[in-house]
Amino acid sequence: MLERMTNADAPEPRPRRRAPAGAAVLREDVTEAIRTAVFEELAAVGYARMSIEGIARRAGVGKTAVYRRWRSKLHVVLDVVSALAVQGLPAPDTGSLEGDLRLLYEVTSRALCHPVASQILPDLQAEAARNPEIAEAVQKALREGQDGVAKGIVTAAQERGEIGAGVDHTLALDLISGPLYWRSVVIRSPKLPKGYLDGLTRATAQALKAL
Repeated sequence: MLERMTNADAPEPRPRRRAPAGAAVLREDVTEAIRTAVFEELAAVGYARMSIEGIARRAGVGKTAVYRRWRSKLHVVLDVVSALAVQGLPAPDTGSLEGDLRLLYEVTSRALCHPVASQILPDLQAEAARNPEIAEAVQKALREGQDGVAKGIVTAAQERGEIGAGVDHTLALDLISGPLYWRSVVIRSPKLPKGYLDGLTRATAQALKAL
């Protein structure tokens, strides 16, 4: 007959494994929900009135979920805006300078005319004048994202012999990106005039060839 096992004889229970701390337990879907909420909150109330409470409420999470990822609303905005530069724009490859420019303008204009972007960018530009950290993040997001694409367009056009080999890439970037940002971000035109992108494409291509 088997003897009954006493408590002393029973095997000790395994210690419960502690959940890893820090970023290892942060759910990506929650992080993305918060990032989306930041864009929506910025568009709705602007940076000055934006709060962690508002972001959390819009994302459907508690404030703790936001604070576990970012220390303040400044840091969450800097992270979200800087991420735009990492994503970048698709590099056009149509086989011609005008084709590449036209496709770039189409994609960029749609992004800039989006209701959320049209509300956020002017507000962040205003905050950038008062906050060097936001200024750096906005500069990175707006310029670096376009910089790589513009250089790719210019390089491809040079290889095809459409423009000269000695084109200044910085000047080329200003020529390519400046007009559309001026109309969409500074003037904030709600709708581009009919044929505007076609005319801008032709004018920019001619300007690049004249450099």
